[in-house]
Amino acid sequence: MIDHVTIPVSNLAESRAFYEKTFAPLGWKVAFGEPGVFWAFDIGQGLFEFAQHEGAITPVHIAFRVKSRELVDEFHKAGLEAGATDNGAPGPRTLYTPRYYAAFLLDPDGHNIEAMHDE
Repeated sequence: MIDHVTIPVSNLAESRAFYEKTFAPLGWKVAFGEPGVFWAFDIGQGLFEFAQHEGAITPVHIAFRVKSRELVDEFHKAGLEAGATDNGAPGPRTLYTPRYYAAFLLDPDGHNIEAMHDE
């Protein structure tokens, strides 16, 4: 089990606002941080963190396991409303497993964030 992961962002305030809106349907909130340095969201069984970074950012892909297909849909909708770029509408991804359901968004720095459900 991974305890936490930290990704680089180019604008800490913009990323915090984006993730607060995108994670709202999931009930995930900022747990702690340091203004101008980093923020950490409690995502249930670990932390998702992002830190201010200067220079070029190499986007990463992070998949968040959620409790239902409806939460995948809500994550996707909230992310789009927060300014994300659609990178894959909610739907089955049977290439992965027969019951895999996911949606993909690009955050303000191009990180590919996914909400998935597989039950």
